[in-house]
Amino acid sequence: MTTRSSPASHRILTESVEMTVADGSRMGGFLARPADPGRFPGVVVAMELFGVSAHVRDVCERLAADGYVALAPDLYHRDAPGIELPHDAAGRERGFELLHRMTRDQAVDDVRAAMDHLRARGCARVGMVGLSVGGHVAYLAAARLDLAAVAVAYGGWIPAADIPLGSPEPTLALTPGITGRVLVLVGAEDHVVPPDHRRMIADALRAAAVRHEIVEYPGAGHGFLCDRRDTFDAAAAGDAWRRVRELLAEELVESGPVRRR
Repeated sequence: MTTRSSPASHRILTESVEMTVADGSRMGGFLARPADPGRFPGVVVAMELFGVSAHVRDVCERLAADGYVALAPDLYHRDAPGIELPHDAAGRERGFELLHRMTRDQAVDDVRAAMDHLRARGCARVGMVGLSVGGHVAYLAAARLDLAAVAVAYGGWIPAADIPLGSPEPTLALTPGITGRVLVLVGAEDHVVPPDHRRMIADALRAAAVRHEIVEYPGAGHGFLCDRRDTFDAAAAGDAWRRVRELLAEELVESGPVRRR
């Protein structure tokens, strides 16, 4: 277990954890939480294509510093437990191989196990933040599980059936099952979430009367939140983080605002 602190935020603890999934498999995860005593809301952080990477761990730590118990489950645990892929062509190729082995039911079961782990730690309310592929998983989980708030950062293929997560029907078709509030964050130049997909997502959320907001950042591409990529956009990332914090504080915090960086 490691400890970290930052100005005007909670001192945090981080650790590796393990959970049992409904299919009997054991799933690892990275957990960051405030070191202060008390009960805090929970946030499941769904990883990018590259696994529970340094970027994903940093997202967990930032959320913990804001007053949440943040857990990033290892969604590749069945085929490549603990793998962390580089942000390059080889990493993307291997990531897609693993992604195409992940079924919809497996992803939902993994998120459910992470939510159960957070609730066992005393988190009365649980939300989710999903990054890229994890954004798709977060949208899917919002339609199947009791999540109070979900932030979808450039989630790909939501209206399509190109990956097993989008089968037997596109994940977008499950939108009427969403009961929590949804925030969609996407760059205007994102090739993975093209304009027609953005329109379809907006139309589906509106038709299902889901409380939602879709924010499009001019000039930003895919992965703009990750400062380890050349597509990082500091202005877009800063605004996106502000909106994620507002969403989580408004939907998850039951008494008083969380402290922010």
